[in-house]
Amino acid sequence: MKGNIITLSIIKPYAVKRGFIGPIIAIINEAGFKISAIKSVKLTIEQAEEFYIIHNSKPFYNDLVEFMSSGPIVVMILTKENAIEDFRELIGSTDPAEAKEGTIRKKYADSLQKNAIHGSDSDENAIIESDFFFAKKDRF
Repeated sequence: MKGNIITLSIIKPYAVKRGFIGPIIAIINEAGFKISAIKSVKLTIEQAEEFYIIHNSKPFYNDLVEFMSSGPIVVMILTKENAIEDFRELIGSTDPAEAKEGTIRKKYADSLQKNAIHGSDSDENAIIESDFFFAKKDRF
């Protein structure tokens, strides 16, 4: 495969609570991504702080940590050629009001704060994020 081949996706608490897991996974599958690891977890505040440490100096950090530890999430390692770019296009802009029609965030997010899904933004972060949630033995 050319380009990056993995990305990490998180279906966030808002989308899990609203029952959007199935429809979101269906869109991901239809777009040609293979799920090589998947699980449901509930982050503690400490785990959310650690995962989002890259944003700790930003004004939204505390709200993000609170939101991401507010309920269960579904984490997945997705594989596909050009996974990062293709997935970020599939999920759309972080702000659902600015997201293109048909993207996951346009369909299933409520607001910038109550965002439906996360996708890695670089090869380096895809590896770091995947390693945060999944042992090598749990990837297929």
